Amino acid sequence: MLDLAFGRAARLAKTSERLREGRLPAEGLAFAAHGADGRVVGTLRLWHVAAGPERPALLLGPLAVHPWFRARGLGAALMNTAICEAARLGHGAILLVGDAPYYARFGFSAAPTGGLWLPGAFDRARFLALELAPGALDGARGLVSPTGAFAETPNLADLIASQGDASAAIAELRRSA
Repeated sequence: MLDLAFGRAARLAKTSERLREGRLPAEGLAFAAHGADGRVVGTLRLWHVAAGPERPALLLGPLAVHPWFRARGLGAALMNTAICEAARLGHGAILLVGDAPYYARFGFSAAPTGGLWLPGAFDRARFLALELAPGALDGARGLVSPTGAFAETPNLADLIASQGDASAAIAELRRSA
């Protein structure tokens, strides 16, 4: 779904992806909208980051809606849900890189990110923040860095062994058919 919304190469080249890769989304802050057939038609996740030294925050993104479901309010519903849940869980601020006019309606602006940098090229006018707790980003300066839990990566030997088991099972099915 993300590749359909953004294109794989474009999505993986984004600076924000450097803050997400190899990490798990923040607990309780990964959302998906499903169509009538159960397929995912929209998704939004938040990730733990530090907004400079020792300043916890969340990074929002990507917000993706299947092209067939755009302009129906699904993205706004995902945004409102994510913001409310992040606030309920006690998080102080959300950062994102995105279209300022779209995200302004949710309270995001570039002002709180003036002293922050991202680990790669970015357009300062698109680097936005929303304080969930007043003053959460006051005086924030420095590099935004990932702080969330690492995603478990499979052991290569286990993957190879499971492929062998799967190959044997497939061969057995073919012989019995």
